[in-house]
Amino acid sequence: MTRRYWNINLEDLMEAGVHFGHDTKKWNPKMAPYISAKRKGMHITNLVKTARFLSEACDLVFDAASRGKQFLIVGTKKKAADLVLRAAIRARCHYVTKKWVSGMLTNWSTTETRLQKFRDLRTKQKTGRLNRLPKRDAAILKRQLSHLQRFFGGIKYMTELPDIVIIVDQHKEYTALRECITLGIPTICLIDTNCDPDLADLPIPANDDSISSLRLILNKLVFAIREGRSDSIRNP
Repeated sequence: MTRRYWNINLEDLMEAGVHFGHDTKKWNPKMAPYISAKRKGMHITNLVKTARFLSEACDLVFDAASRGKQFLIVGTKKKAADLVLRAAIRARCHYVTKKWVSGMLTNWSTTETRLQKFRDLRTKQKTGRLNRLPKRDAAILKRQLSHLQRFFGGIKYMTELPDIVIIVDQHKEYTALRECITLGIPTICLIDTNCDPDLADLPIPANDDSISSLRLILNKLVFAIREGRSDSIRNP
């Protein structure tokens, strides 16, 4: 995998608050190699390592995107959901910003059935067929459509398991992470000082509670994905 320059500098990381970790009492000892100091009862993440791992993640997604690989971005907590939605749309990635439905990946055949049902209902709504049904039947199907839109709207075009999953909060998205591990799907995870770096294939030590931190990390990854897709067009 070729290394590229992604304009990741320590000043930008610090300004975005990427270095702020959790209370020292809430840390995971496995994060020790990624922590540079303690300040006012809080761990401080080593930004040199953040820059290095973020650069490696950008190289990875660029290479994968240039080969037509598919990505799924997962971030369901309130602070992350809107950022994940915007990032996924810009990078043309699948996404989950609401509750992760258990078995979404490990029970893929069931998920495929739900997605087909979702597509069928959307088609019926767009063509006006739902409105031609009896009111009670139409109301039931519209509720089903609303439910499917809420939980599966971000993966409605996903026809197979993703090649790489980007996880914004390891603790919040633990179920999604375990499904990826079970299936052997590579993961890129933001890991705060209370996380387990061993669970991620490519960990990015960073503040996962700050909007500015999440925005910076996602923007870098999105840019790399978009560049990779453009590269595949320039060099088919």
